[in-house]
Amino acid sequence: MTTLTALVLRGQSYTLAHVGDSRCYLLREGQTLCLTHDHVVNHPDLRHQLLRAVGLEDHLVVDYVQGDLQVGDTFVLLTDGVHGKLSERQLAECVAQAAGAQPAAERLVAQALAVGSDDNVTAMVVRVLDLQGPNLQDASRAAQSLPVPAKLKVGESIDGFTVTATVADNGINLLYQVRDPRSQTLYALKTLHPARAHDQDERAMLAHEAWLAKRMMSSRAAGHLVAVHDPLPNHQPRSACYLLYDWHSGETLQQLLDRQQKLGPVQAVSAAMQTLRVLGLLHRQGVIHRDIKPANLHQGEDGVLRVLDLGVALSGREPESMRRLHAGTPSFVNPEQWGHNTRQSSGASDAETHELPDARSDLFALGVTLYQLLTARLPYGEVLPYQVGRYYRDPTPPSRHNPEVPIWLDHVVQKAVAREQSLRFETAEEFLLALERGASRPLTMPPASALLQRDPTMLWKLLLGLSALFNVLLIYWLLFLPT
Repeated sequence: MTTLTALVLRGQSYTLAHVGDSRCYLLREGQTLCLTHDHVVNHPDLRHQLLRAVGLEDHLVVDYVQGDLQVGDTFVLLTDGVHGKLSERQLAECVAQAAGAQPAAERLVAQALAVGSDDNVTAMVVRVLDLQGPNLQDASRAAQSLPVPAKLKVGESIDGFTVTATVADNGINLLYQVRDPRSQTLYALKTLHPARAHDQDERAMLAHEAWLAKRMMSSRAAGHLVAVHDPLPNHQPRSACYLLYDWHSGETLQQLLDRQQKLGPVQAVSAAMQTLRVLGLLHRQGVIHRDIKPANLHQGEDGVLRVLDLGVALSGREPESMRRLHAGTPSFVNPEQWGHNTRQSSGASDAETHELPDARSDLFALGVTLYQLLTARLPYGEVLPYQVGRYYRDPTPPSRHNPEVPIWLDHVVQKAVAREQSLRFETAEEFLLALERGASRPLTMPPASALLQRDPTMLWKLLLGLSALFNVLLIYWLLFLPT
């Protein structure tokens, strides 16, 4: 049998596992806090009789404690041969008077022996000298513990920021424009809708977005993403669950479409090429955006096109519920995610052909985006949120809707949004190269899909039509022709 006190320091938090009568103390800002509870008989003469220990019973019950770390924290782990002889005041004095962690541990042991300890005498001292940035677990814990703010009105303040406008409200998230009164700097504040305050999955998704946005700030893609602020730029503690992003003047490509109806080929191709460079960088780091569309591509007044909203992006570290979520805007989702198997494996069901999103999902969505920028239309029509995407026809070439579109660009766009996955671009670099080469090395026209491939039920429809025609002729013969 043995006691166990295990301390894990990770990111900006600590986790403590404990069983038995060893102890862990936290010394912070002049205060001494015992983080553990002795599992012993509550009687002065039976203090050495353990109620819980490793090896005492087949089933081990362990106490867990979790908390935030601060620079300057000191953890002291002790066996009963030390904490049974020294008071908390003596412990704190020993640690404070020592020059470092190792001398402090040796001083504690020496003092326990000096006052006559005859039990196991062991001490470990851990000092927190500095902290790394918050990891995903830190962000998740903060998101679950902090309150979701009530719906804010223009003029109200939160953590020193004044709300200047409500930018968006989709029923799940709220986006505000806020201003720091001291610096007059504008920011974008994103939080959950109060109706979603108790949704643990939505909180976890917001935490994942914060962690991923912070992680991307150290990548080469940072210049085409929006910077997130953690800690807050005004150095105030965060009192609620929200994200604070930089605010960039300009407009999204959707706003540009709404104003101009459609873009010229040069402007549309330039936007697509900038987006492909960002997607290539994200994909190489294992990040799938999952919601590429004109509304999430922002053309700043500084001339930089930025990819917005990592709220449903996949990183490999996202919550399981988020991975299973059929996310993204329906009209921009590739056929495979709807369960369409354009290769028509015999006997395969929708469940068997359904695929999780990958890099090619982002490329298909960008192909749909480019088609819309050029034509103000969607290649497969609009799919409403409660509908399932249908891909029973090949898209009309963009030049049919916009004569300014050159034939080479027709072929690139049609390849990007082809029904058959094998006909599309496999990587962002391949898509980008096709746009860069343009008319100098044009792509060939993707082959048209066979009728039965576009609609697997067409054979049955034809047979039904022939059967109906035969029955009409038979009825006519029986009624009108002489016997």
